[in-house]
Amino acid sequence: MRRSARGAEPDKNTMKKPQLFTPGPTPLPPETLLAMAQPIDYHRSPASATLIADVLTKLKHVFQTENDVLCLTTSGTGAMEGAVANLLSRGDKVLVIRSGKFGERWSDICTAYGVEVIPIDVTWGESVSPSTVEARLDASPDVKAVFATLCETSTGALHDIAALAQPTQLRPTLLVVDAVSALGADDLQMDAWGVDAVVSCSQKGLMTPPGLAFAALNARAWDAAARSDLPKYYLDFQKARDAGREGSTPYTPAITLLHALQASLTLLCAEGIRNAIARHARLAQATRSAVAALGLQLFATHPANTLTSIRLPAEVDGKAFIALMREKHGITYAGGQSQLSGKIFRIAHLGWMNENDVIVAIAALERGLAEIGYEMPLGAGVAAAQEVFRR
Repeated sequence: MRRSARGAEPDKNTMKKPQLFTPGPTPLPPETLLAMAQPIDYHRSPASATLIADVLTKLKHVFQTENDVLCLTTSGTGAMEGAVANLLSRGDKVLVIRSGKFGERWSDICTAYGVEVIPIDVTWGESVSPSTVEARLDASPDVKAVFATLCETSTGALHDIAALAQPTQLRPTLLVVDAVSALGADDLQMDAWGVDAVVSCSQKGLMTPPGLAFAALNARAWDAAARSDLPKYYLDFQKARDAGREGSTPYTPAITLLHALQASLTLLCAEGIRNAIARHARLAQATRSAVAALGLQLFATHPANTLTSIRLPAEVDGKAFIALMREKHGITYAGGQSQLSGKIFRIAHLGWMNENDVIVAIAALERGLAEIGYEMPLGAGVAAAQEVFRR
């Protein structure tokens, strides 16, 4: 560390090491970073065709499906919009589960395309009751699709997708799931559960920078896509499927990101998707145990493996706390969104994370809370997390 010219005390934070605990982007493995450092290749070369084919095959393992998985150069929201544009037609009616910002996003996209939305509004932090969805389907048998989220990232709440799929399988109604944040962390057995369409993206559980999105459709969804009359061009799923089967894409792909994704998927497939989900469950359980030991409350009633959302005491300025942790300690947690801004914060244990990362996140949390005057037994959170890992 350097002293100033006047001999002042050194800045204790000059060796700050950034630590990212947000639900996207997430930390990147060294192999992924190195993959992006190689010279760029022509995206229509034979080598690129082999790369794309390998990525699409590995994605099937992560999606737990035998269906084609599409790779799109866009964000997760682009895949969500593509699902609406490709699966629906003018005048269609849909149910949308709105339990946070991303359920609301499904609603906004459907409305933008002129689709009639029947909302199922759920208190933020709660998970939808499958019986409520079934009752709405009974009342509106002409509903073409139910739009749901696996993990509502803004609240940390998990939805029971397996249960939601049961009533839709008995009807000509599609179940479309936003697994943008939770793919690879929370279980989503697309084929076994009968989920019709799943969308996700690169910068969360798949440990790759932002810029790629994915969609998987089953036979029922492809039948709907063949009938869809909503406008689509860049996000035309049938074009993406046809090109993907040839090891290509309809338009210029983010070829450097595809190399990064291949590296991350190689690691994920070597671990195995079931093992990856179990790992995330352990990390989530340890984090939740630590939160309780510190006298804090979870926000989500049925929390996901993806992230843990935590209520802040009323006397704590949430925005200031998040800023303190990032600027002083190099620790980035996610704050609350919309009406939850300043009231909760979110710790992600997602992607390239293991037990040691959770210990860092909790130890830093204890120190930050102590600095703002929150009284607690220092070390209690770390001890609780360690006990989970010891067991």
